[in-house]
Amino acid sequence: MGSVSLLVVLLASAGEHVVTARMHHLCAEGKREWAEFAEKAEGPALRLTFAAKANGEEWNLRLRQRDVKEVWRVLLNGKELGRLVQDENAMAVRFVVPKGAVREGENRLSIEQLGKTVDDIEVGDVVLEERSKQAALTEATLDVEVVDGVSERPLPCRVTIVDEAGSLAALGISSDLGLAVRPGVVYTATGKAKIGLAAGEYAVTAGRGFEYGIETVKVRLKAGEVLRKRLAIRREVKLEGWICCDTHVHTLTGSGHGDATLDERMVTLAGEGIDLAIATEHNRQDDWRAAAKRQGVENWFTTMVGNEVTTTSLGHFNVFPLPVGGPLPDHQLKDCAKLFGSIKSVAGDDAVVVLNHARDVHGGFAPFGVKRHVSVAGEDLEGWRLGANAMEVVNSGAQRNEPMDLVRDWMGMLNVGAMLTPIGASDSHDVARYIVGQGRTYIRYGGERGGAINAAKAVKSLREGRVSIGCGLLATIEVNGAGSGELVGRRKLQPNHVVISLKVLGPSWTKLDRVELYANGIKVREEDVQNRKMGMDWVGGLMLPAPKHDTWYAVVASGPGVKEMYWPIAKPYQPTSTVVEPRVMAVTGAVWFDADGDGKRTCAAEYARRVAESNGFDVGKMMKALEEYDEAVAVQAAALMRRRGVSPFEMVRRAEGAGEQVVRGLRTYADGWRESEVARGK
Repeated sequence: MGSVSLLVVLLASAGEHVVTARMHHLCAEGKREWAEFAEKAEGPALRLTFAAKANGEEWNLRLRQRDVKEVWRVLLNGKELGRLVQDENAMAVRFVVPKGAVREGENRLSIEQLGKTVDDIEVGDVVLEERSKQAALTEATLDVEVVDGVSERPLPCRVTIVDEAGSLAALGISSDLGLAVRPGVVYTATGKAKIGLAAGEYAVTAGRGFEYGIETVKVRLKAGEVLRKRLAIRREVKLEGWICCDTHVHTLTGSGHGDATLDERMVTLAGEGIDLAIATEHNRQDDWRAAAKRQGVENWFTTMVGNEVTTTSLGHFNVFPLPVGGPLPDHQLKDCAKLFGSIKSVAGDDAVVVLNHARDVHGGFAPFGVKRHVSVAGEDLEGWRLGANAMEVVNSGAQRNEPMDLVRDWMGMLNVGAMLTPIGASDSHDVARYIVGQGRTYIRYGGERGGAINAAKAVKSLREGRVSIGCGLLATIEVNGAGSGELVGRRKLQPNHVVISLKVLGPSWTKLDRVELYANGIKVREEDVQNRKMGMDWVGGLMLPAPKHDTWYAVVASGPGVKEMYWPIAKPYQPTSTVVEPRVMAVTGAVWFDADGDGKRTCAAEYARRVAESNGFDVGKMMKALEEYDEAVAVQAAALMRRRGVSPFEMVRRAEGAGEQVVRGLRTYADGWRESEVARGK
């Protein structure tokens, strides 16, 4: 299919010329990116031919775009006016049309992609205006102040402005001291901003990240008007004794990609309500304290020096805390043991080492890719060994089509004895495209929040697993009175039961529809919450028979993804399907139940080893012995025996007549192993 080519006769109306009134679906030849688009695009480029008079002064071109991921150029008569904003959100964009760029007579406007990566986009509603971009975007002024609804003090916040068409509006304001600005988005360190806009109708929303409610007002701006609006937002998620952390944050200044400068990043961190921000630039160790002070936000959050150790063939790892100006881990090492040895030599024994976005492919390598990793068993098939003590379970900047992928991977690793703290992070490199702190980790801390956090205390708590992570929701769990990261024994009054208390929190602008309880990675309870609007806590509790062997418990809560422009959940970073159903979710850290009372955490793989050894690795004898354990132990037994040359399918065949949980575990492992074999072409 060729490019779209249209002949348009311009009709002047108050200095506006409509080049095309509709939206056009463009995409390079090949498989479509998202199912929400038509199977066939109109073409790989949009080419509009129109007649006009020459412009004797600067004009501007406005258009709308949606779902732009790759680089697209906008050209007038063969000369580039600029590029579409690389942002999947719908937005209105304006380009400067220099004096003399419009010819007398026929003109050609082209919108075309640089490169051939599949990128379904919509672009259109193109209008040429006989006035400068500056004049258009300062036609009216919106003077905004955002305050705390209780104290009435101004708050660092995010202000989102959407036009009548539902697009992020073009703004006549730029990033400056205390401001970080992108189309339709203004982060302000002081809660105040004067925003230039074209005359028209807009919806203005103030928010401050996950913990706060929002307020939205609709305004109609007239040419020459200065309209003052005061918006009040209140804290809706109240979790005493916890601090909020984003362990994965970048800047354009330090990492060289994305669009958030160091100064802009400080404003966005304050505006999203982060308490502890880890500087994780690629293969460098930066101190952000001076920038926070320069932007006047040093009292709102604490910064910590880290490093995203970015290798070419072993994965990416966030490491913190680290010394500024100190030695760097050697990211060029090709051997796992040497890499983690280098990290330890620089960071010491008390640092947090996080496995990042474990299913994403970088340099042709994905640590938990299905070709090399059997998720249900936490088993690597090619000799890669993880030396981390934490892993990202929610990464809002690298979403997956199936949000539970990384959760299940984490659970599988717990069952082989890898005591990994679950991490929620944003991986944000941008001001507005991927929202900093959208994925976040709450750490049980028990101290003051904001700019005076004790780094060593917070890191110790995180390393011990005293966390709860989320993206739009937050959950907590207690087992016999113990919380995430703790080891708890039997109750004196009810030794044969465990009492589990659950809570899910969220602001009024998110919804909850599912709460799941897992024991050793096996779902043991599910509550259908029927799309409950949050703003009030959901509380649940249950009593279960105490397990016969050590078992860990965790909760996963989820609901429909936020699509509104004030906090949109991004589409998958490396999609595995054209269908996207974003979710908000929360995952608690694990609480371990010490069934045998030895004061230790004994994992499913250890129990499987004991069963195998005590029965001389005889499959028939093992089937009977496994009936004393849960499905997770059966999974590990199947993995152990496969490594000794016994087919997983033989294990399933020999399990006939064994307990249901044994059969399920063996079949689950066989299915997971077969999936890896198929992916490996075997």
